[in-house]
Amino acid sequence: MADENIEIVNNLQHKIMRLVDRYQRVKSENDMLKAQNDQLTTQLEGSAREMADLKEKYNTLKFSKTIEKSSGDVHYAKIRINQIVREIDKCIALLNR
Repeated sequence: MADENIEIVNNLQHKIMRLVDRYQRVKSENDMLKAQNDQLTTQLEGSAREMADLKEKYNTLKFSKTIEKSSGDVHYAKIRINQIVREIDKCIALLNR
């Protein structure tokens, strides 16, 4: 009977050691994945800021090209600028709501 109890205790100790080892491996993997997630989140935010900057530069370039094309026609340029000013006024009105 005593041998049987010792064997049960030894089996339990072995199983507990395996569980602790498995826990440590999973915890380590979880920490690594959290760090990787933080890194990718930071990278994504940087890419989003860069994309916003590039969109702004593109719109500025598009605007300057529109005016450049119409530099021969001052009347058309004034009309285009007035359209843009009206769009800006609409945006400001929406922001003030």
